[in-house]
Amino acid sequence: MTDERSPGLVLHYPGGARFHFDPGALCLELLPTGGPGPYARYEILHRPSDLLEWLGQSRLGLPADAVRISDDQLAAVRTLRDALWRLTAARAGGGRAPADPADPADPADHTVLNRAAARPPLAPQIAPDGTAAPPLPGDGDQLASTLARDAIALFTGPYADRIRECGADDCQLLFVDTSRPGRRRWCSMERCGNRHKVRALRARRERPEG
Repeated sequence: MTDERSPGLVLHYPGGARFHFDPGALCLELLPTGGPGPYARYEILHRPSDLLEWLGQSRLGLPADAVRISDDQLAAVRTLRDALWRLTAARAGGGRAPADPADPADPADHTVLNRAAARPPLAPQIAPDGTAAPPLPGDGDQLASTLARDAIALFTGPYADRIRECGADDCQLLFVDTSRPGRRRWCSMERCGNRHKVRALRARRERPEG
């Protein structure tokens, strides 16, 4: 169900520049499309076609005609995404979601996740050459199930304790560190990692000599 591109998304700086962001899991690729509280201003899933566009850019890499999405199903995916934001942020932040620092993740979010996962997911297919092929045509409920199952596998799997928030003070992107050493700090070296290097270099240059 995946294509041969490098996994991850191409995101945009507020000024328009682009950078590559791989959150390490399909379910986490959904989070930059918007979210609860202050993240609502980043909302891009306004119409079913917007979700289909995201689907083609995600690590699933599916064509638009692979999934049929109704307005109600789009709303359900957005509800699932908001629950995933709170659950993932709580994992990354020791139990508190940055969208609302006063409240821990709501137990009802687990209900949203489990309800979505209980439905049939997109059905994987294999091509004659042995590679992954696009799934049978599905719908938005099956997409939500695929996303929810991926999240449950992440939250209950070996990388559950490697879910993190970017180390930059002004970045709230969430990712799972799947690297062997487990030392990933930044959403992207191309973005926040390089900014940190530049600031550190500037600080060393400006430090008075002893």
